[in-house]
Amino acid sequence: MPSSIEKLQKFLRLEAERGYDNRAVVGGLDKIVPNWVSEAREQNLDAELIQRVTQDLNSYGDMDPLSRPPVVQSLLDYLQEQLTANPSLASPAPAEKNTSATRGQDPQSPKGQRERDKGSKGGSGTRSQPSRQAEDVSHLGLNAPLTVLTGIGHQNAQTLQNLGLETLGDLLYYFPRRYIDYSQLKTINRIEYGEELTIIAGVQSVSTRPIRGGQMQIIEVIVSDSTGFLRLSWFNQNWIANRLKPGEQIVISGKVDMYLGRLVMNNPEWETLDQQQLNTNRIVSVYSLTARVTQRMLRRIIHQTVSFWAPRLVDPLPEKVKQSAGLVNLATAIQQVHFPDSFEKLQAARARLAFDEIFMLQLGVLRQRAQWMVGTAQQFNASDEWLEQQVSRLPFRLTSAQHKVIDDIRKDLASGKPMNRLLQGDVGSGKTIVAALAAILVAQGGAQTAFMAPTSILAEQHYRNLLHLMATSADENAPLKPEEIRLLIGDTSESEKQEIRESLKSGVIKILVGTHALIEDPVEFERLQFAIVDEQHRFGVSQRSALRAKGENPHLLVMTATPIPRSLALTVYGDLDLSVMDEMPVGRQPIATYVLHPRERERAYQMIHAQIEKGHQAFIIYPLVEKGDRDEAKAAVEEQARLQKEVFPLLKIGLLHGRLKPEEKDRVMTAFRDQEYQVLVSTSVVEVGVDVPNATVMIVEGANRFGLSQLHQFRGRVGRGQDQSYCLLIPETEDAVENERLTVMSETNNGFVLAERDLEQRGPGEFLGTRQSGFNELKMASLTDVHLIEKARQQAQALFEEDADLSLPENQELNKMLRRFWSDGKGDLS
Repeated sequence: MPSSIEKLQKFLRLEAERGYDNRAVVGGLDKIVPNWVSEAREQNLDAELIQRVTQDLNSYGDMDPLSRPPVVQSLLDYLQEQLTANPSLASPAPAEKNTSATRGQDPQSPKGQRERDKGSKGGSGTRSQPSRQAEDVSHLGLNAPLTVLTGIGHQNAQTLQNLGLETLGDLLYYFPRRYIDYSQLKTINRIEYGEELTIIAGVQSVSTRPIRGGQMQIIEVIVSDSTGFLRLSWFNQNWIANRLKPGEQIVISGKVDMYLGRLVMNNPEWETLDQQQLNTNRIVSVYSLTARVTQRMLRRIIHQTVSFWAPRLVDPLPEKVKQSAGLVNLATAIQQVHFPDSFEKLQAARARLAFDEIFMLQLGVLRQRAQWMVGTAQQFNASDEWLEQQVSRLPFRLTSAQHKVIDDIRKDLASGKPMNRLLQGDVGSGKTIVAALAAILVAQGGAQTAFMAPTSILAEQHYRNLLHLMATSADENAPLKPEEIRLLIGDTSESEKQEIRESLKSGVIKILVGTHALIEDPVEFERLQFAIVDEQHRFGVSQRSALRAKGENPHLLVMTATPIPRSLALTVYGDLDLSVMDEMPVGRQPIATYVLHPRERERAYQMIHAQIEKGHQAFIIYPLVEKGDRDEAKAAVEEQARLQKEVFPLLKIGLLHGRLKPEEKDRVMTAFRDQEYQVLVSTSVVEVGVDVPNATVMIVEGANRFGLSQLHQFRGRVGRGQDQSYCLLIPETEDAVENERLTVMSETNNGFVLAERDLEQRGPGEFLGTRQSGFNELKMASLTDVHLIEKARQQAQALFEEDADLSLPENQELNKMLRRFWSDGKGDLS
């Protein structure tokens, strides 16, 4: 064993025995670095090993005592791994024979590996083997743990878990978040301020300068080529001063800055000229990091893995799909996305990997749709005369959009196949009456309907509306009797629950409205043939599956008031037939929307006073902080007290927030609806479906915290009647960019326009909710890329029509990939 490693192990073990007090060496562990580095170089230890040791020891003294144990243990593990992976270190040859040429012959030596790879940029075609991989992990493949890699001990492996990296396969698909173009190689006399570029130069001098009273150090290095000199500087990285020596040729990449009128580079990346260049002189990948993980470390281990494994990957895409879609093979895509040779190749790699993700989604939803449509369902037919009779009873005229959706649903119910339809309608577009007419049609056929809503307030609202529209006792021509429509929520008394369960099982109840209480085990339907799920993104996959399981292939209608962008609907809801209602009922006025600066808040209060004098009501919304935070209701509670005391002392102000019990929420909302309160202060729990026609003012404080679609939902709580309504958005700051985003709300009342903007700005999570959470985890594809989505959908449909089961030999690998992709609950029919 080299004496330098043996000594270092003794120092580290002594440090552990002393309780990590940094007294194993007089003055601290960093004091041994200069002599240790000299000895290590004389013994021809690997440059990366030396760099790792100097980095850890130089920073050790500045660490909190609690942070020191993992550093020492990690370094001991690392040294032991080096000895294990390189037997030559355990019994080194005489120093005079241990030349670089001899080291280059060791197939397991990292230094020898770099010698073989010299001159390569590490892009496509590199087939270097990570140390120990071939012999230790051939039986595990890409499922092998990261500890099989040189330099990754158990401590580092645990740290990398914070990035979601546990196996070699995880490394292949841990894509860079951005890239720096260091491929522009220039001489020193041609560089300009602000450029990001690479130079090759020789080290002229190395110096260290103390700052902050000697607590910190600046390392300054002068380099030169044949055209000029350049000053490089690093902050508090003493190991660089020990590593760089005058006369050494290095590759430097970074951004050109200026100091005292001279061009300089601060904290540039650098590598020796004979070293394989992963950090300089190329397009350099930049990864998301966590504590104690550096870009250099991550690039090194990813390059190890990609170089060995990417060429060995089996490409699951059939050749004809790749040719038709114009895609590169998987090995090239993985290599080029991590270590691109050019931006053109990088773009091709990203296109291939993004296509794979969308293609898997498309195949999955097509397969789900096919599985759903295999079954048969009861047919329900309704004549035009019957429909006209039902519509004529309504106290309002249906819009043309409502008529179209009703026709779509009638066709589905009469088809003999289970309906599987998504109805998306803007706030206040009249989705409930469409669902109600469908439920009446099913009831006329002798079957039952389950109508599930996410909250007790909304379920009760649907129940009242159905009673009013379909079971008025005063109307002898009403299609249903009041006892045939019932409400089941958590607060329903046990005696009433029992009576409902009995009436449901006997078939007396035709429509059961409720919350998740509908899917509890004691609830049994006599003949459930229609399931309606309102605000479907509020329910989990298992809840919707449980509701469907209450019947035998029931027809399914899922509804949302959140307009879903077309690209998202094509991808995520490709298994559903889509109906859109984008037309407001007759008489509804657009809601006047304004963005106010925080200092204009008094104008908003004046608006409330004016509307209340006319007999109307107002909402004031405060941001809902992270669920589970103790301060969740603080803003609303404090502001309600302030408003009651200082701003509206003569008014009654209600308070609604997520800390209230369900029965308290219902009581407050009911009191506001019944005009016992003139103003309701609330958090975002008021967002969904609550109908208070007398409310004409919506003020949203901290509006910058919400997405446009959520703000649109808030705005939809007013304007439910015939009177002009107003929505006033008050951001927390005067930030011009943020306020510009909010001004879109004042420009349009069209929820679909806002949804497209939200998708661009905030990603798909705003629309997906708990449905298919895997869609939020797409690593490469963008759900705003309509061109990519349509191309992938076209290819998926063509393949599905030819081989729906993916049973042909050329589709076997694709079938395996599809099963893996959908094995973690990323999708469900609704």
